[in-house]
Amino acid sequence: MVSPSIASATDRASITWRSVARLTLMVLALLFLIVPHLCYRAVGRPSPMVMAFLNAVGWIAGLRVRTTGTRLRRNVLFAANHLSWLDILALGGAARSAFVSKAEVEDVPLVGWLADQNHTIYVQREARRDIHAQTDSLRGALARGRPVTLFPEGTTGPGDGLLPFRGSLFQAVVPPPPNLRIQPVFLDYGDEATAIAWQDPESGLDNFKRLIARKRSIPLTIHYLDPLPAEVMHDRKAISEAARAAIARRMAEVGRPSAAALHRL
Repeated sequence: MVSPSIASATDRASITWRSVARLTLMVLALLFLIVPHLCYRAVGRPSPMVMAFLNAVGWIAGLRVRTTGTRLRRNVLFAANHLSWLDILALGGAARSAFVSKAEVEDVPLVGWLADQNHTIYVQREARRDIHAQTDSLRGALARGRPVTLFPEGTTGPGDGLLPFRGSLFQAVVPPPPNLRIQPVFLDYGDEATAIAWQDPESGLDNFKRLIARKRSIPLTIHYLDPLPAEVMHDRKAISEAARAAIARRMAEVGRPSAAALHRL
C-alpha cells in the first residue's frame, strides 16, 4: 500500500509564493554560473561550477547537509540508498560525484542538459543488447578517477527501509578496474525521510513542487561507510549484498527505521 503522505502528495503540490521564490533563486543561480561553466568547458577544463550549482540549488531547496565518515575522493563507486532528486544535489555537491541514471532522464528538457554537464552515465536497464556498451561507459568513467554514484535499488525507496539491491547493476565493475573501491553511502533524512520520498502515484514534477513549497528545512546526514572488502569485489551478487548490509547496519545503529523494515526483501 502507498502511505497516506504519498497518496495525498499531489493534493499538496500546488504553487505557493515560497515555491516561486525558490524556483526564481534556482534560475538565478543557473544564470550566474552558466557563463563561467561554459568558459571552463570551452578550454577543456573540469568545471567547479557544476558542484557550486548543485550545492546552491540544494540549499535553496532547503537541504541542510552534514557528513560522517571518511569520503573517498578518487577511484570510487558510491553505492547509496535513494529517496529523492535531492540525493543528486547532495552527493553531487558534497562529493563531486557523477551518477548512473536511467536513460529517460537524458530526454527531459533542461534536466537532461544539466545531467550531461555532470557527466551522467545513462543506462537502459531493460535493454540487454546494450549492456556491453553501458558497461564500457561506466568503466570508462571510473577509469578517469572521478567518483561515480550508483543507486542499486534501481528506483526511489519509501524512506522507511531499503528496497532489494539489484546485483546486475554492479556488472560493470566485475572484475573491478585497477584501484577501484566501492564505498556504501547511507543518505539519512531522519524523521523527514518518508515525507520527502518520491513514489508512485506522485509524479516527478509534483514531488519537486511539493518539496520546494515546504516551510521546514530538510536535514540530511550523508554517512560515508567503510569501503567494501576486496574479497567481495569479484562477484556482483556479493558486492550487492555487502553494500546493502553495510547501509542496513548503519540505519539500525542510528535508529532508522525499524528492524522489521530493514530486513524487508
